[in-house]
Amino acid sequence: MTKKLFVGNLNFSTTSDNLINAFSDFGNVQEVKVIIDNMTNRSRGFAFINMETESEAQRAISHLNGSELDGRSIVVSVAKELAPRTASFSKKW
Repeated sequence: MTKKLFVGNLNFSTTSDNLINAFSDFGNVQEVKVIIDNMTNRSRGFAFINMETESEAQRAISHLNGSELDGRSIVVSVAKELAPRTASFSKKW
């Protein structure tokens, strides 16, 4: 288990403060990162949250997954680690 959570299906107007308010009921929120689209400069509808302990993260998942936040039913799960990136161009150039 990890302390980092994925939060999906967010309303585009949901802010870090909204997420801190929702998740702080289940433990100490250490960091919130709402993912922003570089082209439009608006939320992409998901975020990552770091809780202080694994038990707090698990409590947040069990209470908030499927709950409503800012008019949307949110998805809360353990964040998956990104696979290492590999070069997409051959070295023939």
